[in-house]
Amino acid sequence: MTAVEEEPPRALLAGASRRWVRLLPWAVAFVLSVALLPTTIQVLTADYGLNGGLASALAVAQAAPLLLAVVRPLQAWYVIFAADVAGALALLTVDFKEQLLWPFPPMEIVGYVGLCLALGLREPRRTLLLVWLATAGANVALGFFAPNGASAMNVLLTILSGVVLVLGGALRERYDAQRRLAEQETISEAERDRRTLLEERARIARELHDVVAHHMSVITVQADTAAYRLERLPPDVQEEFTSIAATSRESLGEMRRLLGVLRNEEANGELAPQPGLTRIGQLVEATARAGVPVEFTACDADVPEAVGLSAYRIVQEALANVVRHAPGAPTQVSVSASQPVPEPVSEPTAESGSKDSARLTVLVVNGPSPQPPAAPLEEGGTGHGLVGMRERVRLVGGTLDAGPLPDGGFRVAAQLPLTEKDFT
Repeated sequence: MTAVEEEPPRALLAGASRRWVRLLPWAVAFVLSVALLPTTIQVLTADYGLNGGLASALAVAQAAPLLLAVVRPLQAWYVIFAADVAGALALLTVDFKEQLLWPFPPMEIVGYVGLCLALGLREPRRTLLLVWLATAGANVALGFFAPNGASAMNVLLTILSGVVLVLGGALRERYDAQRRLAEQETISEAERDRRTLLEERARIARELHDVVAHHMSVITVQADTAAYRLERLPPDVQEEFTSIAATSRESLGEMRRLLGVLRNEEANGELAPQPGLTRIGQLVEATARAGVPVEFTACDADVPEAVGLSAYRIVQEALANVVRHAPGAPTQVSVSASQPVPEPVSEPTAESGSKDSARLTVLVVNGPSPQPPAAPLEEGGTGHGLVGMRERVRLVGGTLDAGPLPDGGFRVAAQLPLTEKDFT
């Protein structure tokens, strides 16, 4: 069994982002130690009349551990608390003036209050309560031996230590709460992005099911009716068509079972036909009715249904972003198909396949929102729309370029392949 190495304690405020904040506890502890050490010796010897050697030993035990308090405040408290009680008992052996504080002189109170602040910033509530009870108990017990009678000043250390312990504990708990909140926000944002990506993929899968199911149904029908439509089919060919029809029906059944996992009870509207290039004009008209001036350049090319659906969704999300973030901004929507470049007589290179293939170009460009009167309907954005666009473009093997323009507008440009070989 291997022993687990204990992680060394960190200094107070070691997690602060600014360097001067991290150095602040060390500076305060150093100043207190350097100031209180000679002051304690001077006061105990000159004012209280204590022996010089004893006063020096008490001063070291009461002031030097303040440097340790930056890293281990509770261990420093053990030493300083014992030294303060021992100093109070040592003062009972000398005759000092009645107006002087006892059991704890002023310099001991200052050091002890600084120590309590370090405890509050590091230790849990239970430890802080025990420290205060020990302080109050020692003060009460020593009060019975007061050489000059009871005085209200006897409880000064109890009151000050309690206030500082509560203040330090409150600051520590507030810092811990802010740190946990920041960590939770980071986790929530990452989880939100992941959930959005999964939801968009599920939506794409449902839409692609409708596209693929249509073609599979056509294959099934054609294979089933081949024997009736084509005369004098050889038995082996007829058997082949029967096998194709059976395989198609089995594939359709598997697709529907898998789709049942992705669909939810509220997905009734997905039974409608999926939109394509012919529906983009309706999107533009609806956006224009919302107060956004849109210029539209249509494309009459015959494109695969998956590509047409992806183009429609990209334009839909881009126009929605214009309405949300730049209402009233002039917008241009262009959908065009490029024909493949004829291949040269020589052997093609490895890179020529992607350059010579036909592609559908979807371009949505908007200018800055007019000021005034229009103002953005949403000040901030989550970027989830771009996540969906990139996922759809990646699905068909295309490319997406989206980003702000120098004049304050925004540009979305997608290149979608039209040839089947580019989808793989």
